[in-house]
Amino acid sequence: MLRTSSKECMNNLIFKVFLCFLITTMSKANYQAPSLSGKPIKNLVPPGKCQFTDEFVAVPLLERVAVSPTSSVLRFGLPDTSAPLNLSTCACILAKAKIGGEDVVRPYTPISTNDQVGCFDMLIKDYGENAKMSKLMCEDLKVGETVEFKHIAFNVKIQAPFKPKKICMLVGGTGLTPMVQALHAILGDPDSTTEVVMLYGSKVAEDILGRELIDNWAAENPRFKVVHVLSDEPADSEWKGARGYINADIVTSNFPEPSAGDDLMIFVCGPPPMYNALCGPRDEKELSGLLSELKYTADQVYKF
Repeated sequence: MLRTSSKECMNNLIFKVFLCFLITTMSKANYQAPSLSGKPIKNLVPPGKCQFTDEFVAVPLLERVAVSPTSSVLRFGLPDTSAPLNLSTCACILAKAKIGGEDVVRPYTPISTNDQVGCFDMLIKDYGENAKMSKLMCEDLKVGETVEFKHIAFNVKIQAPFKPKKICMLVGGTGLTPMVQALHAILGDPDSTTEVVMLYGSKVAEDILGRELIDNWAAENPRFKVVHVLSDEPADSEWKGARGYINADIVTSNFPEPSAGDDLMIFVCGPPPMYNALCGPRDEKELSGLLSELKYTADQVYKF
């Protein structure tokens, strides 16, 4: 009979302790998901090259990392694990899962770049029991279980390189995700001179999605400025930034005047009430709301 030496037993114990520490550390909310750190990367792929096509394909969840009290980064595998997702700039993909006996389909914009091979990452906010897909993604889905994805031409958005000299972003909540893709394309291009200003509306400071990533990018790149606006931050908190909602004063003090013409483009992405208040419904080309009142034109506004 083979006997295990005391040294081997000790090595096994040390390995088990280290493994437990690693798993525990990675499960904590302060573990930094790779796609929410690092430098902006420009890796543009034209439309029509995405691994996902117009037929749903199931791929497994590889990892889920909590990054705020109500949001997570989910890493999924790809059909071809030897290649990147190859998604065009700012485009979204459709996720489908059977929940409660019915097929639920929702659009998501990955936050990882085409430098990432074999998998892709999505930043998803958990909106609770009434939001079936986000609850599944952030709470119920187990590592190894699958979700179906597809990508259709309708989900292709405005493409980089962007022509205007100034890109202004009006963002709310998970509307950040296509803006991350746009920022990769702009800030990751050493030859670009495009300047970006982001007005980012959230409820409270602890739940600003992707805050460390965009704040770091703003601190390191003089072409990018971000202004956080919090609607529900407690009055007695240490928050020193803007409170309330994005309004005329905040827009006019940070955005160029409408007379900038073709040198200006305003990207809008957020929940429906934000569209209604700032630019009009997302599916309407006509411009209304605050931006219309401030004399910006429909040609200067892109609704994601």
